[in-house]
Amino acid sequence: MDFGILTQLDPVTVLLALAVALVAGVVKGAIGFAMPLILVSGISSLTDPKLAIAAMLLPTVLSNVFQTFRKGIAPAIAAAREYWRYLLVVCIFIAISAQLVPLVSTRIFYFLLGVPVVALSVLQLAGVQMQVAPEYRRRAEWGLGVISGVLGGFAGTWGPTTVLYLMAINTPKAKQMVVQGVVYGLGSITLITAHVQSGIFNRDTAPLSAALLPMAMLGLWIGFRIQDRLDQALFRKVTLVVLILAGVNLLRKGLAG
Repeated sequence: MDFGILTQLDPVTVLLALAVALVAGVVKGAIGFAMPLILVSGISSLTDPKLAIAAMLLPTVLSNVFQTFRKGIAPAIAAAREYWRYLLVVCIFIAISAQLVPLVSTRIFYFLLGVPVVALSVLQLAGVQMQVAPEYRRRAEWGLGVISGVLGGFAGTWGPTTVLYLMAINTPKAKQMVVQGVVYGLGSITLITAHVQSGIFNRDTAPLSAALLPMAMLGLWIGFRIQDRLDQALFRKVTLVVLILAGVNLLRKGLAG
């Protein structure tokens, strides 16, 4: 059996990557997003950032499948129908921008994503309500879909902008979890396909991604148990805190280069 890049990594690095996957799974299960952010930021501090992007792909896809269908098939189909514009644009721009990852530094994209995520999350945590009026919702879906897709293709994460949008239209917790699962699920399948084409996900890098699956799924199960105990207000606060932490980490990566 070919274990690819796993044979070149020291045991401590692999164990730390597994620990990162567990934490990423717990957070993902509890609030519905941030697995790619945690995996990419954590593993890129241990090894090459492009390897980190490859490593997060399989856990991200599988966790999104579980999240999408946890409440059944009907809610997932309904969410896909309601948010089809956003889904379409995200997937298109993930596929396009992912092809440029081997050619372009992601530093500027981390920075551009981090600034608005931190700013908007801090404002909302302070009590300022960010809302998208019903008459502007279609424009917001198209615009944020493009931004999310580009950032997803380059940085492997389109969660923060998606969550900010869902919160701005006052999406209830249960529905938000389903919508996030659908958006991230289709987006992650697009992303993994795109990175097969870009060369990021290949025979050498796939074994590391597969090795992270058990710990990521264990963490997801734990996170689901936590999520079930969170009411809407606490869920919102926890989500905003995680968004701020994620945004600060993105700014760190953008400034550090």
